[in-house]
Amino acid sequence: MPAPTDPAADNAAAQVIEEALAKVSVDGIQPDNRQQTALRNRIVDAWRRRHGGGSPKPILTLVGGYAGSGKTEFSRFLSDVTGWAFLDKDSITRSMTERLLVSLGGDPNDRHSELYLTEVRPLEYRCLMETAWDNLHVGTSAVLSAPFISELHDEAWFKRLENRCAAKGIDVAAIWVRCDPESMREYIEFRAAARDAWKLANWDEYVSGLKTDRSPPTAHITVDNRLGSAITLADQTRESLKRILA
Repeated sequence: MPAPTDPAADNAAAQVIEEALAKVSVDGIQPDNRQQTALRNRIVDAWRRRHGGGSPKPILTLVGGYAGSGKTEFSRFLSDVTGWAFLDKDSITRSMTERLLVSLGGDPNDRHSELYLTEVRPLEYRCLMETAWDNLHVGTSAVLSAPFISELHDEAWFKRLENRCAAKGIDVAAIWVRCDPESMREYIEFRAAARDAWKLANWDEYVSGLKTDRSPPTAHITVDNRLGSAITLADQTRESLKRILA
């Protein structure tokens, strides 16, 4: 997007971003919630930084959610607005994952068996996090898109991450994208990825293990994407910013 030609345009764009974040968040951004306010301010600050102001301190933002929740699209939106690096677990690790599963005698599209969960999944997340650190070490903030289901429900894991980041002068935040099962299935069917075959073939069993009405205890903001509302608003926000900055 082109840079604003005057401070008024920059302020108007920042207000659009603030309003979008408030609308997509479950119950909005509460003024007395320090974590919510801090993350919102960092996102708006990143917008301003792209036009010559803002803090140079990098931030690591984890965007988690179940398959088909819209986390990848929302991560892209954050990256578009802030200029932070967008890192998607599947894009980074899929080729490695498929080849490793085959070499272990498994199905390259397996994402649910004990073989995948114990031998492959940890390596996927390690690759994702190491890629993030490569960016953060040179001062580039990063938005990570991955389910993060186990990780964000593990307060000890998240605390270790916070401590590691704090030691290096890096902020960290977690966003959880909440969605309804019907919308998730619709999106999964639409993307037609081979890795989703088991989920679709065993949908009732798969959904029964999900907690779609809850957020992990480590989430700073829960984005409400039920019925695709957050992604729709993200697209509308992009259009508003284009008009403001034209």
